[in-house]
Amino acid sequence: MNKNRVLVGMSGGVDSSVAAYILKEQGYEVIGVTMQIWPDMDDEVREREGGCCSLSAVDDARRVANQLGIPYYVMNFKEVFERKVIDYFVDEYLKGRTPNPCIACNRYIKFEEFIRKAHSLDAYYVATGHYARIVRDEKLGRFLLKRSADAGKDQTYALYSMTQYQLQHTLMPLGDYTKEEIRNIAEGIGLTVARKPDSQEICFVDDNDYGKFIEERMPGKVKPGYFVDTEGNILGRHKGIVHYTIGQRKGLGIALGKPMYVVDIDAENDIVVLGDNEDVFSQEMIVEDLNFIMIDKLEKPLDVAVKIRYTAPEARATIMPLGDGLVKVCFEEPQRAITPGQAAVFYDGDNVIGGGIIKQRID
Repeated sequence: MNKNRVLVGMSGGVDSSVAAYILKEQGYEVIGVTMQIWPDMDDEVREREGGCCSLSAVDDARRVANQLGIPYYVMNFKEVFERKVIDYFVDEYLKGRTPNPCIACNRYIKFEEFIRKAHSLDAYYVATGHYARIVRDEKLGRFLLKRSADAGKDQTYALYSMTQYQLQHTLMPLGDYTKEEIRNIAEGIGLTVARKPDSQEICFVDDNDYGKFIEERMPGKVKPGYFVDTEGNILGRHKGIVHYTIGQRKGLGIALGKPMYVVDIDAENDIVVLGDNEDVFSQEMIVEDLNFIMIDKLEKPLDVAVKIRYTAPEARATIMPLGDGLVKVCFEEPQRAITPGQAAVFYDGDNVIGGGIIKQRID
C-alpha cells in the first residue's frame, strides 16, 4: 500500500478542508472524498438541513478540492449508513435508550468502510477533520488517542471505539490546532468555507425531531403509554417512549404542579417514570460493548476520569471488570442523568483509555 496516499473525508466544512490542505503541504498525495450517506429525502429538505449531508456540502467540498488542486470523488455509503447508523438509532430509541449516532457513524462508516475503500485504492491512510491526536507510544507498543490542543473542540469522546488498526491507518492533522487557527489558515489561503458555521444537528433527522422521524420510519411501532411516579402510581398519558430521555424536564406534556424529570423508561410496558431532580442522580453504572485503546483489556480496578455525555464535564470514578464484557463504574460523586445508550468514555489525563455504551445505572 502507498504510505504517501491519503483519502480525506471532506464534508464541505472548514475543518476537513484545512485538513486536506495541511496534508498536501506535508507532502502527501491527497484525494478528497465526500461520503454520500444521506437517506432518501427530497432535495429541498436535504438542502435546508445542510450539515455534512446536504447537496451544498458536496458543492463546497468540490470547490475546495479544485482550489487545493486535488482529485475529488463522491462515494456512496448510503446502504451501510442506513443499516449501521439509522437502523441502530431507531432500534435503540424503541428500546427506551438514547443513542449517539455520530459515534456509530465514526465506528462503522468513517473508520471501517472508509478505510476499506482507501485500501482498495492503494491508500494507506484516511484522514478527517476531527479535533483529536493520534500518536504512537513505542514503550506501550500501541497507538494512543489523545485530546486535541483545543479543549473546547476536543472530539475524542466520539472516537473512543477506534481500534489499533484504525488508529494506525488514520491521520488527524487538526489535533494540534485551535478552531480559530484553522479558520485563520482557511482565510489565509482564500477558502470560501473559512467562516462557514459548524453543523450541529443529526444529519439524517430533518428538523431535529427524533420522535417524529422514528414514527414516520416505523409506523405503528411507537405507542402511547403511561407516565408513572417512582412508586408506580399513574400520573397521565404520554405520546410514546421515543419522545423522552433520562433527565428530561421540558416538553413532557404533563402538568403536575412542580418540576418533574424523566427518571426511567420501561420500553417493554411503554412506561415513562417521572420523579424529582434528586431521583435522576446515580453513583454507579454498568457499561457494555467495550473498546480499549491505551490498554489491551481491563484486568483490575482503575481510577479514571469519565465522560457520560459529549457535553458533560468529566467525573472521577473507579472502573472494574465484571466479566462477560461488562465494566462497573463507581463515581466519587453522584452523576445526573446516567443514560442507557449513551457512551461512557474513560480518560487518563489527555489519553483515552477506552469506553463503551451505558447499559444501566445502578440506584
